[in-house]
Amino acid sequence: MSAATATATAPAKTAAADVTDEGRIGLRANLRHIGALARRNILQIKQDQASMFDAVLMPIIFTLLFVYVFGGALAGKGNQQEYVNYLVPGLMAMMGINIAQAVGTGINEDFNKGVMDRFRTMPIARSSVLVAKILVEMGRMLVATTILLGMGFALGLTINTDVFHLLAAVALSMVFGASLMWIFILLGLTLKTAQSVQGVALLVLMPLQFGSSIFTMPTTMPGWLETFTKVNPLSNLADAARALVNGGPVAHSVWMTLAWSIGITAITAPLAVARFRKRT
Repeated sequence: MSAATATATAPAKTAAADVTDEGRIGLRANLRHIGALARRNILQIKQDQASMFDAVLMPIIFTLLFVYVFGGALAGKGNQQEYVNYLVPGLMAMMGINIAQAVGTGINEDFNKGVMDRFRTMPIARSSVLVAKILVEMGRMLVATTILLGMGFALGLTINTDVFHLLAAVALSMVFGASLMWIFILLGLTLKTAQSVQGVALLVLMPLQFGSSIFTMPTTMPGWLETFTKVNPLSNLADAARALVNGGPVAHSVWMTLAWSIGITAITAPLAVARFRKRT
């Protein structure tokens, strides 16, 4: 075999070896890789603190905007206090989906900057790169949700159940948000630029967010839109969080949200990992 042929076949052998080695990586090593990559992502946020602006400012802006600008029209003048208890639990769903959008953009930018080429040379499981990204973004989601609740309490939010139900609402929104991240990771791996990821995400997010029970009761909507809100997974999450915070029937909404989360993850996570391996 000539030197040129050996050089040409080396990358293919290396890629094949990477895939083979990945299957041999044990659970403990995989967890160690996830921890190291998560630490790398956290250090990136520490170096670029502006990347936390969406998680910090978005819950403040949306809460003030909808309570004081639209609250009177949506809930009736003088009913802003009641509207806070309706809106804030519903906004937990919105925090999750907006934070999830950033994951796809970040993955796409990492590929375009050549960061993933470095990971390709390392003996690590390809899935650990994606899982580490999701774990860090879940941390950002928790920050956004905490600020949202802080704003809610400042505006008069009351918990009519108990702290355990409130924590259950937070946990449920994070589980659903994590499942959505796999969708946006898949978009980030499929589309060519971060701008295209943001554009497609916006087309998906807008109908889901405003065609839901997050901001107002579906009974005030036209019949066809009310029907859409009933099958919208964001409505299930908003209704579940609202029932956990304010009291009321909760089982159906919680189980529907969990079913959506499991279904979305089961379909999109394998596709995202497969696409990631193919692209790297």
